[in-house]
Amino acid sequence: MKVMKFGGTSMSSADTISKVADIVTSSPEARFVVVSAPGKRDSSDVKVTDLLYRCYDERRKSDDIDEAFEPISNRFYRIAEDLGLIGKSGFDLKGELEKIRSDIDGGASVDYVASRGEYLSAYITAALLRRPFVDAAEIVRFDDDGRFDEKTTFALCADKLDPKAGAVIPGFYGVTKSRAVKTFSRGGSDVTGAIIAGAMGAKVYENWTDVDGFMTGDPRIIDDPKIIDIITYRELRELSYMGAAVLHPESIFPVRSRDIPIRIKNTFNPGACGTLIVPTDKFLKGEYKRAELPLTGIAGKRDFISVQVEKSMMNNEKGYARKLLSIVEECDLSLEHMPSGIDTVSLIIDGSGVREEQIDTMLKKIKLELRPDRLEVIDGMALIAVVGHGMNRRKGMMSQITGALYRADINIRMIDQGSSELNIIIAVENCDYERALKALHSEFSI
Repeated sequence: MKVMKFGGTSMSSADTISKVADIVTSSPEARFVVVSAPGKRDSSDVKVTDLLYRCYDERRKSDDIDEAFEPISNRFYRIAEDLGLIGKSGFDLKGELEKIRSDIDGGASVDYVASRGEYLSAYITAALLRRPFVDAAEIVRFDDDGRFDEKTTFALCADKLDPKAGAVIPGFYGVTKSRAVKTFSRGGSDVTGAIIAGAMGAKVYENWTDVDGFMTGDPRIIDDPKIIDIITYRELRELSYMGAAVLHPESIFPVRSRDIPIRIKNTFNPGACGTLIVPTDKFLKGEYKRAELPLTGIAGKRDFISVQVEKSMMNNEKGYARKLLSIVEECDLSLEHMPSGIDTVSLIIDGSGVREEQIDTMLKKIKLELRPDRLEVIDGMALIAVVGHGMNRRKGMMSQITGALYRADINIRMIDQGSSELNIIIAVENCDYERALKALHSEFSI
């Protein structure tokens, strides 16, 4: 039994949804289908979820949402009409749209409004496939603090989902104990699909998108990156954290603990093998085999901030690092890395979304409470992760990395290798980011 999840590009029009239907019906093992809201049909289009957010904003500003709701209504009517569903017995898209419109007029929450794209997408797909429609509100639970409630969710899935009949389920949302709609972060339909796969003990969780698989590098920067045929959960986690965005970063956890593999597939090229994401321990035991490469992939992100703290005899001052980390937490900042020396420590912070006053407050607290000899802030840094199992056993790996960057005339600002053998992280200046990625990919021929 398999669970299939289809993303926004796969659900963008009647033509793409027809492709989805063909993929599902051609796979006898496909039981549960999770769908996103319709995405962009072309580069000038607007995602349905963004249209819904606009509609919510318009309702807050005025009582008239006619203009904001019309493109949403038209988009779904066009899809249903082109699929031949209008007028079919039991299919009441008009009633569903009228209820949503009424709920928005009545002051529905932003999470409820944003979730209606997935709801209607699943409603239409269920009618097309002639499978039961199961609202995510009936099976996905959060506690009243907004944390996902796995125990209750899995129990509800076991009670309400029939593996023989199958179902189509909207992604992206669930409800709290008080029945308020709560969404995952954007892209959260991946999480819903993984939850259903984990709850139902699927043989595999297939995530259908618009790329052939997980690539060794960013195709927007690297010419002709290779598709990774097999990647482990741990490697995926490292590459996803550094910006290799094929899956929602939280989507692996519901299946990882149950050793359920994930396969990335392309709706628009279903014959491509895709990427299989497998349990790390099973891979290391030799249960999965892949092509031999010096490393698995390279990924990175820009706009990190380095806060360098220096104090003589820091190592003799008990609790110094703890106090430093407490200040970071008090300023509501997330620490990414913390390389250190005997009298120095650097705080690497993701600068995206960080307010200038947060950094200023942190610096004032460090000066006041820890009295460093020197305190320096360097922004505009990019981090690049070189990822792969067994790199610590490959002689000359670090020499290759540093040599490739030296030959490309790129200055290395930091090197951080964790306790595992899985990754080496290099910091360079933002302006050198793309050249560094290209140099490393060329060096390792991946």
